Amino acid sequence: MLPFFLNFTLAQVTPPTPPQEVVQPQQMRSLPGNLDSVPVFNSNSPELVLNEGILLSTFPGLGKKVPTAHLNFPFQGRFDVFAHHIAKAVPPENLKSLYLGIILSNPGSQPVKVNILHGASYLSQPDAPFIESPSFSENILGKVFAGPGDRAMLDVLRAKRQDIFPPQIVIPPGESRMLLNLPIPVAELTPPLNGRSTYMRLWSDGTIYAASLAMFARNNTDGSERSPNLSEWQNLLDNGELSTPRDKVPTPLEESGKPKIYGRVAGVAKGSQWQAYIVDRPQAEYLTIPQPGQAFSYPLSTLHGGTFGTGQIQSAEMLVRYPDTAYRAHGNYGIEYSLRLPLYNNTQSRQTVSISVQTPIKEDQLSKSGLRFFTTPQRQVFFRGTVRVRYQDDQGLPQTKFVHLVQKRGQPGEPLVLLNLKEGDRSIVQVDFLYPPDASPPQVLTVSTISDPPQ
Repeated sequence: MLPFFLNFTLAQVTPPTPPQEVVQPQQMRSLPGNLDSVPVFNSNSPELVLNEGILLSTFPGLGKKVPTAHLNFPFQGRFDVFAHHIAKAVPPENLKSLYLGIILSNPGSQPVKVNILHGASYLSQPDAPFIESPSFSENILGKVFAGPGDRAMLDVLRAKRQDIFPPQIVIPPGESRMLLNLPIPVAELTPPLNGRSTYMRLWSDGTIYAASLAMFARNNTDGSERSPNLSEWQNLLDNGELSTPRDKVPTPLEESGKPKIYGRVAGVAKGSQWQAYIVDRPQAEYLTIPQPGQAFSYPLSTLHGGTFGTGQIQSAEMLVRYPDTAYRAHGNYGIEYSLRLPLYNNTQSRQTVSISVQTPIKEDQLSKSGLRFFTTPQRQVFFRGTVRVRYQDDQGLPQTKFVHLVQKRGQPGEPLVLLNLKEGDRSIVQVDFLYPPDASPPQVLTVSTISDPPQ
């Protein structure tokens, strides 16, 4: 009989059974439309914030102690703010709360009004823990979410403005105001780790600059914590440097033969919404459903190295960025996909049509004659978020569904909606969602036709 430690060693090196794959012969088509030009303040690097400092500043560098920490990009009119950061107690006994501050400044000679159209900010603990959820849940009441990014995107999808935000901020000439000043507490958590996700849609009637900053809680005279005040945030902005340690430096977008590192985003991305009118061809008025038993798919949130053979990269380009951060907004966190499908049944019989979101195995060029999926669920969750579907039911009545999806790598997914289309029928389906943080792109939107059994 082998000694215990030898038995253990042999068990450890026994290779696991590779997951079984299945290929679904789905035609891939490029997604029509494109991103709009709304700038997005995108603060996601460093994702894990261990020290105080500047996370992202679009202020001019002139007059700042570290000019290279500022990207000099003014906002005016419509723009969005996205921030997604994690705090961790280092060392473990240092349980002071890390505060995330977003400061707006008016460089002009007239007051500037900033309207908060929609917005939400949530903590992982206790607001939105990463709980196990079914792969498919009806979510009409908006009570199903897993993770702060998931919950924040759900609120914005439902056009909500969280109560913690006023409808408007007025910034006097030459002054600054805090858009956000909220903690990421770690005390009483095991492990002492927490995250905060924020997304806001804004409109400004004048030029402003924005910055996201990290600062530990200050102490009151009795030793209790307090949030940093405006002057303390302003001092950090003027005299601070970029927060360290930094994330991994991304590899160039051009193929280099080295392992691909996408990197985390810190900069201003171009595009807040992707609108698509999905039809057979440009200038067409409808989308002909697939033949019975067939399907076609459109990629969602594609990126370099993952286009499923379409060559279409949807990652938002960066208008400004730090040199050690992502070249594009890979993952398109917070970007709304607004997809309109005017379906047309050109067959001579009634057909059942399925609309679904799927998470195939990522490929740049299809290695098989279709999309690859696993036959059994894998461990890694690649998508958790809510999708809104609007359509007409069999009686011609308008319906709206909110469906919360949790999909793992290589998961085919379930139908968001099944439509019964008579011969010659046309029916419009609208699919909307905000691509959630803590998801891994790409996904696909799939249209398939199932023959009805004889009546």
